[in-house]
Amino acid sequence: MAPPAATTYTRYETRRRDPDPRKAALLVIDVQGHFASLAAPIMPAIASTVALCRGAGMPVVYTRHVDPPDTPRRARPLREWWLDDRIVPGTAAAELLPGAGRADGDLVVEKCTYSAFAGTGLEEALRGLGAEEVVVAGVMTNLCCETTARDAFVRGFRVFFSADATATASRDLHEATLANVAYGFAYIVDCERLEAALGKAAK
Repeated sequence: MAPPAATTYTRYETRRRDPDPRKAALLVIDVQGHFASLAAPIMPAIASTVALCRGAGMPVVYTRHVDPPDTPRRARPLREWWLDDRIVPGTAAAELLPGAGRADGDLVVEKCTYSAFAGTGLEEALRGLGAEEVVVAGVMTNLCCETTARDAFVRGFRVFFSADATATASRDLHEATLANVAYGFAYIVDCERLEAALGKAAK
């Protein structure tokens, strides 16, 4: 699914703010083999977002979704919902895509449900990095990205949500998430806005 034009998402904005690279971390959600076809249209935007945030000195954290055989209780509803769509640990489906931009030393968090925070230690890791803000990118916009953004918000992080470095199964679902998070959870950004904001912060 192609990301929306900037003029599409700006109509959902209720407020606007720039991320502070001194306090922010980038979360790259599930850009892995299982979601390669969904991620393909946004890989240039993912690469740009990672490069911009890394260049501004922000930590970059990746998540990988896996479905372990001994499914934890928190993941059982997910397993029921996607019964025939499991991601087996150790397979190509569970590995980050080569174009995701991971560098040596980047934290990679394994998760087994929609939120990257549930049972992963991500919050503690972010606090240890001094992060008070997160920028969310990756797939799927309306499932793992949106749930992670909402969870970050209720855990006290200021949230920025990428409009052009996220993707899902349809434009309607993508834009529904942008409308929802912009209404009460996150500030919407894209590569152009990030470049301007992070460049301004460097001056």
